[in-house]
Amino acid sequence: MASPLLIAALAASLILPGPIETGSDRNVVQVAGDCSDAAAQVVAETGGELLSAQPKGDTCVVTVLVPGKGNARPRKVTVRVPM
Repeated sequence: MASPLLIAALAASLILPGPIETGSDRNVVQVAGDCSDAAAQVVAETGGELLSAQPKGDTCVVTVLVPGKGNARPRKVTVRVPM
């Protein structure tokens, strides 16, 4: 059975206000461009299925799984696309 003190502490924590705005600007960091356009381009060019797209410096490293021809197994292709 829960103690009355524990119940009171829980109830008090539920009625406390949320974060308080201090009026100062929040720090916003602009990250390098995302790789969604590069990934879409590579998928369209290869006809493959997207496995991953990661920014590396000023390029995007896009990995796709390209279907094999005929009965051949699919192959993994990695392409570097400038941002």
